[in-house]
Amino acid sequence: MAIRMRHADETLKEAHEINVTPFIDVMLVLLVIFMVTAPLTTVNVPVDLPSSTEKPAPRPDDPVFLTVKADHGLAVGEEDVSPEALPTALANVTKGNKDQRIFLRADKSVDYGTLMGVMDKLRSAGYLKVALVNLQGQEEGAEAGAAP
Repeated sequence: MAIRMRHADETLKEAHEINVTPFIDVMLVLLVIFMVTAPLTTVNVPVDLPSSTEKPAPRPDDPVFLTVKADHGLAVGEEDVSPEALPTALANVTKGNKDQRIFLRADKSVDYGTLMGVMDKLRSAGYLKVALVNLQGQEEGAEAGAAP
């Protein structure tokens, strides 16, 4: 017959502590990753956007062109329009269809802020489908008259 003696340290105890060391290790690794990648996500590089040489998308039968001229004047189709009368002129040309795509053309000398202001006017008038028009098939720096 075997006699077994029980010691006080043999009793099973529940561990009421959470081991947070792996959690801290993971958090420190994530912190280092975010510290390294955060400066890379910001873009502070001045850019001169090139023209496109891709094949243009098919144009609808009766496109609506909104032109921003070099003097910041606006024209819908061939007719000059004041910025205040732009929503009315677009409603007349599109027959009230707010889903029709507006082709926005701008002179090369028009600044980005003016172009964004015109796009804001289009958005506030309810025209959300806007396509930007550029010269197709020309390399950067080529003259407009030199293209076939």
